[in-house]
Amino acid sequence: MNVIGSSTRTSAACLFSKILTSPRARIKISWDIVCSKHSGLGSRQYEYDLVVIGGGSGGLACAKESALLGAKVAVLDFVTPTPLGTYWGIGGTCVNVGCIPKKLMHQASLLGEAVREARSFGWQIPDKVWCDWSRLREAVQDHVKSVNWVTRVQLKEKKVTYINARGYFKEPHVIGCVSKDGKEKTITAEKVLIAVGGRPNYPQIPGAVDLGITSDDIFSLKYPPEKTLVVGGGYVGLECAGFLSGLGFDVTVMLRSIALRGFDQQMATLIREDMERRGIKFIDECIPTNMQKVGKGKLEVSFKSVKEKQEVSKAVFKTVLFAIGRKPATEQLQLQNAGVDYNPETGKISVTDEATNSNGVYAVGDVLEGKPELTPVAIQAGKLLARRLFSGSNKRMDYSNVATTVFTPIEYGCVGLSEEVAKKEFSDNLEVYHAFYKPTEFTVPQKDTSSCYLKVLCLMKEPRTIVGMHFIGPQAGEVIQGFAAAMKAGITMEQLQDTIGIHPTTAEEFTRIFITKRSGLDPSVQSCCS
Repeated sequence: MNVIGSSTRTSAACLFSKILTSPRARIKISWDIVCSKHSGLGSRQYEYDLVVIGGGSGGLACAKESALLGAKVAVLDFVTPTPLGTYWGIGGTCVNVGCIPKKLMHQASLLGEAVREARSFGWQIPDKVWCDWSRLREAVQDHVKSVNWVTRVQLKEKKVTYINARGYFKEPHVIGCVSKDGKEKTITAEKVLIAVGGRPNYPQIPGAVDLGITSDDIFSLKYPPEKTLVVGGGYVGLECAGFLSGLGFDVTVMLRSIALRGFDQQMATLIREDMERRGIKFIDECIPTNMQKVGKGKLEVSFKSVKEKQEVSKAVFKTVLFAIGRKPATEQLQLQNAGVDYNPETGKISVTDEATNSNGVYAVGDVLEGKPELTPVAIQAGKLLARRLFSGSNKRMDYSNVATTVFTPIEYGCVGLSEEVAKKEFSDNLEVYHAFYKPTEFTVPQKDTSSCYLKVLCLMKEPRTIVGMHFIGPQAGEVIQGFAAAMKAGITMEQLQDTIGIHPTTAEEFTRIFITKRSGLDPSVQSCCS
């Protein structure tokens, strides 16, 4: 019997009276006290056991898991439209303007490449093949809206209250809710989870906000982007540049410094080289200084060198997409009212096991200081937090060895440390195995395999534990996922080399790797059956 769940809230007094008259009163009262302490559902001075501010992946995961464990939960979600006017439904960045639409457009790009290559396999394909942007956009948005709908249904089925309003702190346990029409109400919660994610940055230059777009706009853009400048060389910028180029558009990437900062730089160089071979242009060590309209549907961008500081040049584009980083959407939360400490420069929140310094206030996802900004990370952290809060679990989130993939035209998957970080951490105790390879699917037609490369970082001392795995090639995300599980289990180099590969696959190249950088031997493509 659970007398502390939300379903018995209204009859608590009556039930308590009956327990007192029971011959087992002491046992039952003691058991209820234990359950209350164990589940975190003991207090009834608040309207909700948990209020989640933010309807993205991490917040929703925590909300649904908490509701399943008997908590009374509300989710606040409100999307401020972009300067272009783009807005979306519940589900957060990943579902609406991130991972999901990105992967679909990446797939559309790969399909175009596959159609053209099909001629080499005997398929009779018309000479001119092109992608209809409006049909692609419609297909992508139809899927996104279906996920929005399913999310709403799931919340309703799990009895999670959905409130379409912007939430902010009035006090640590008191949340203000401002609706689209400006009306406000107040709700209270014993526990509050901050899961508001982040939004893209704009440069502080004339015309950027009025004339530019970000990844929040590209997936629902009403017109074909045509000649596009992508400002920024992180994974978002390169992924957008990659699928736009694959869809047939003229694309230029402007880099302030290096591509894929934070990733292994040898792999980043190979990715860039592959993109250049595909016709994507790069402008190095420059930043935009001004944007203005010049004629119908054209934007003139002025830019300068970050080193020499003088004006370098001007160029005209149809679309300018800014991918210069993201900032957490914590500005409007009024965190000071809840006593939550945060970094005033970044807007990010420091946590210990997702708990902030303010009692009863938690945070997950992209708002966290120093944690991976990845959807699966937020989901896992949200679920584990819910179980600790409402079922007595002690399991903590492990942020180490989280795999990820950059969905550039040729994909890059990795897990563990980059070579740069591993060298700093392990110095002379590091061994690097590496190899170039030729995917079977790249042989008909004969495709460039210059960037098909992988490497494994392991310790030299026994048991030679693997600390990093990097792979560039087709289906990199699918390849690296299984090896991520192996790394979680502490796989060693001997165990990897003892693993029998599946032939012919690209993933088997990890099991065939034997040349070290230290040996100086040529890591060029080996025979497929050697």
